[in-house]
Amino acid sequence: MRRGLAVWSPFAELERIRKEFDRLLEDFLPAGDGDKIYAPPVDLYETDSEIVLKAELPGIKKEDIDVTIKDNAIHLRAERKEEREDKTEDVHRVERFYGRIERVIPLPTDVKPDKAKAHYKDGVLELRIPKVKVSKEAKVQIS
Repeated sequence: MRRGLAVWSPFAELERIRKEFDRLLEDFLPAGDGDKIYAPPVDLYETDSEIVLKAELPGIKKEDIDVTIKDNAIHLRAERKEEREDKTEDVHRVERFYGRIERVIPLPTDVKPDKAKAHYKDGVLELRIPKVKVSKEAKVQIS
């Protein structure tokens, strides 16, 4: 029996690695529906003087939102509570998310967390954090 050279496929190898990684995550993370955590979509951009984060948190009261800045990252936590109405009617569809919301967003530069300002309106949280002033240019003396 004659054997030829096996053709190596880098894409097949990447797919095998992805499947193995997914299997490892399934082994370590809980799979119960009650433990689902939603990560809200965010926009993060930088101006000359500050970092601006906008996060979509529709249907959440501002009292249920917790924002912390530590280790050069924004830690965003909230909870959307389910609106229960006791009716005798049958429920046909439930697609809205209820439960814990968490997200950690790394910051691209050093900031002044004690000077951060937050504003929440129409389901969008806007966080503005002043950047630490770092000189981008410095004259170096040659000795």
